[in-house]
Amino acid sequence: MLKFLRFQASDRKLRLWAVAFCRSLWQHLSDDRSRKAVELAEGFADMLVGKDELAAARKAAYAVRWRHLPPPRISGRGCAWNAARPCIRQGVLLITNSDSKPLQRSLLFDIFGNPFRPVAIDPDWLTSTVVALARGIYDDRAFDRLPILADALQDAGCENADVLTHCRGDGPHVRGCWVVDLLLGKT
Repeated sequence: MLKFLRFQASDRKLRLWAVAFCRSLWQHLSDDRSRKAVELAEGFADMLVGKDELAAARKAAYAVRWRHLPPPRISGRGCAWNAARPCIRQGVLLITNSDSKPLQRSLLFDIFGNPFRPVAIDPDWLTSTVVALARGIYDDRAFDRLPILADALQDAGCENADVLTHCRGDGPHVRGCWVVDLLLGKT
């Protein structure tokens, strides 16, 4: 699905999917510099953080990785970057093994919905209550309020099963959730 979405999805949505996956691995990010980089990447996706701030955080997070990976073996006149790649790959594989594929898929569906059945928002659904709930859910990462949002949407006349089922589903739900984004006009 990611390959399909790669050319259709906005950079924001793709960044938020990557951030959501990193947040699911939060316990493996034991250094605050790594966590800060994830937080700033999320802010960058919503244009709340500039490129320079994100680049500085990324540089600090890269410095952390060498503490957790074996040092690269450089022979002869080989490029240090090429020598480092296997170590980086090994570290990434430790935390993104095949056990994570169901989570990655769930996060994709939370952020992108079903790309083969897009949903259009009826303007009548955008009551002040619905918009306020959606804004609060987004800002506070309060995805436990999604069932309340489903009730408010129903009160506003929404009968779309995809929207209501998603809001009442177990999740995971993350920033960038397709229903919340749709209600807030985010792409």
